[in-house]
Amino acid sequence: MKFKVGDTVETIDDAITGIITKISENLITVEDIDGFDLQFEAHELMISASGNSLENAVYNTDFDVVKKEKESKKRKSAPAVKPKERNAPKFEVDLHIHHLTKSSRGMTNFQMLNLQLDTARGQLEFAIRKRIPKIVFIHGVGEGVLKQELETLFSRYNNVRYYDADYKTYGLGATEVRILQNVAP
Repeated sequence: MKFKVGDTVETIDDAITGIITKISENLITVEDIDGFDLQFEAHELMISASGNSLENAVYNTDFDVVKKEKESKKRKSAPAVKPKERNAPKFEVDLHIHHLTKSSRGMTNFQMLNLQLDTARGQLEFAIRKRIPKIVFIHGVGEGVLKQELETLFSRYNNVRYYDADYKTYGLGATEVRILQNVAP
């Protein structure tokens, strides 16, 4: 909308009415009824609707500009994350043998254990390189051999702390590992 000095204008968001006294590049100075000079941007003002000036305001409106203002992208609010989910580990490694190989037929217990430990070591090294703060290793309950071997593996790292994972989520068969970022490995 084109404004000129002397036009009577109103603000769109506030109940301020006045006369334009100065127009600069981005700002329009308006003297209100009480004699105060206020500065506004052009999109914050409209010509006062009195008599036929209402018709002028309607017919002289640039509808393309109005459409663009309406279509401007609204800021999307971030989805609310519950505190439990915020602290939940994002990286899980299932060490059950049937997840690691197509068939364990012909493998000895020693070979299966080594495959599981190699997988755990590889995933832990990956998490350290990628600065992933938490990992859950799902090992199952069983006789506890894999859990003991994992604890031995984790104890070799200075920047790793480990403890039983959340019982409600994983039961007794998982270990959560926290990787400290500012400690040398």
